[in-house]
Amino acid sequence: MEYVTLGKTGLRVSRMGLGGIPIQKIDAKGTKTLLHKLADRGVNYIDTARGYTVSEEYLGYALEGIRDRFIIATKSMARTKEAMAEDIEKSLHNLRTDHIELYQVHNPSMEQLDQVQAAGGALEALQEARAAGKIGHIGLTAHSVEVFARALELDWVETIMFPYNIVESQGEELISKCEEKNIGFIDMKPLAGGAIENGTLALRYVCSNKNVTIVIPGMAEEKEIEENIKACLDDSPLSEKELEEVQTVRNQLGTNFCRRCNYCAPCSVGIDISGVFLFAGYLNRYGLGDWARNRYSSLAVKASACIECGKCETRCPYHLPIREMLKECAQQFGE
Repeated sequence: MEYVTLGKTGLRVSRMGLGGIPIQKIDAKGTKTLLHKLADRGVNYIDTARGYTVSEEYLGYALEGIRDRFIIATKSMARTKEAMAEDIEKSLHNLRTDHIELYQVHNPSMEQLDQVQAAGGALEALQEARAAGKIGHIGLTAHSVEVFARALELDWVETIMFPYNIVESQGEELISKCEEKNIGFIDMKPLAGGAIENGTLALRYVCSNKNVTIVIPGMAEEKEIEENIKACLDDSPLSEKELEEVQTVRNQLGTNFCRRCNYCAPCSVGIDISGVFLFAGYLNRYGLGDWARNRYSSLAVKASACIECGKCETRCPYHLPIREMLKECAQQFGE
């Protein structure tokens, strides 16, 4: 495994870490098996969040006996001092530890970032927790270039997490500035939330950018670990064939696609929004029409049930026109 320094934190982390969102799809025992395999292969960085339902709890169970082999990063969407202090305590409890190496402000808007830094804001709780030894370092995660650029100018930000992959290069210039400012750059969604089918290509593409400090693909199965490590450590230049496939992926996905972060949930009428978009992707892009239709038919609530309340769109960090996209999906599936 290759190890790098995570910016001004000074933490030595594996070039590839674990993105904790998929942990929600497996059980505590499966998480333990996964973490032991990661430890055996030298992966020492785990990312999770207060908002990832059971992820912190499962990881806490799985880390027993091997806690000293991992660097833990988690995050909270709390914006006030009181709420952030509560979340830090919950994270410590869930993760069964007395110290979290990196605690991050989770996806603030520009206005919320001001709130975080104001008197009585979340930053005060983070700084007090750091002084008390409960956390080691403070970072920030973002989905908008505007927030990313602002974060680069803030002295308290030690790391920045932002999506970067074959079809999302809007932050590329800012990623290079992280290196200049000694801010650790953590790449989330290297497979665009699973929209990019060829994980090896996706990870090779991301890791070819040396300004990316670490990459954190989500993993729920042991076989993914070996495949992803191999891809991340392969530093050979992308071949002509791979570059052609990169362009094909860009042409297929465009920019209006679901990354399956599920921040849009819950739907007012119970539509599995990311599930609908996933099956539509298989229907339209991958030649799996019968499979996609069968899976779509099993959904309890179909895309046509959308009442166009728009609540999902207010939560989507990518500002997708979800209501229009659901209409298109309903038509494609013959509703």
